Amino acid sequence: MITKNQIKYIRGLSLKKNRIKEQCFVVEGEKCLIELLNSSFEVVELFALKDWIDKNKVVFDKVQVVSFKELERISNLKSPNKVLAVVKIKKQETIQQKLAVTLVLDDINDPGNLGTIIRMCDWFGVKQIICSENTVDIYNPKVVQSTMGSLFRIDIIYADLIKYLAKVTTPIYGAYMDGKNVKDIKIKHKAHLVMGNEANGISEKVEKYISKRVAIKNIGGNTESL
Repeated sequence: MITKNQIKYIRGLSLKKNRIKEQCFVVEGEKCLIELLNSSFEVVELFALKDWIDKNKVVFDKVQVVSFKELERISNLKSPNKVLAVVKIKKQETIQQKLAVTLVLDDINDPGNLGTIIRMCDWFGVKQIICSENTVDIYNPKVVQSTMGSLFRIDIIYADLIKYLAKVTTPIYGAYMDGKNVKDIKIKHKAHLVMGNEANGISEKVEKYISKRVAIKNIGGNTESL
């Protein structure tokens, strides 16, 4: 049976200050857990329904069988999804300068947006994301959930963007509403692409490092910019 202290501890990890203190975060859901278990992240504890454990043949010495009601008490989701893990935050990777395209995020605020960006990077083979120090925490539960497991395949590094971009030797493209259509540009294989804040775009202090303004033009749609 899950204890009150465990419930308090796990629920507390929804707050950034507690994640920093404990150096742990929470992963929920079947898809995310399968990706997690196939990654190099360290699982501290695993809580799951018995049928999920049996179905996935999980052999793990720190797995605890819980009821659906117990899972509801520790979950951040409105509808808990069979399994939840407490995971160790990895030591931040070293920035690699010899990769192909590196994405740079300038103060992304919305957890869902960040999660979607991470998934898109995974789809397009982008292996490294550099985040400004004010970008939302990648271990925020909403970010983790919306990545659908892509979080575990990409190196995501927080850095002072000004200091970092000042040392970059590859072309630096910036995403702007009035930028040139990416279809009309021959993008260098090794390059950086900067995406700005949802409300304010790329900040002035970062903008001075942009060598070319680009845009992903819509095709007859009326949705918000990509």
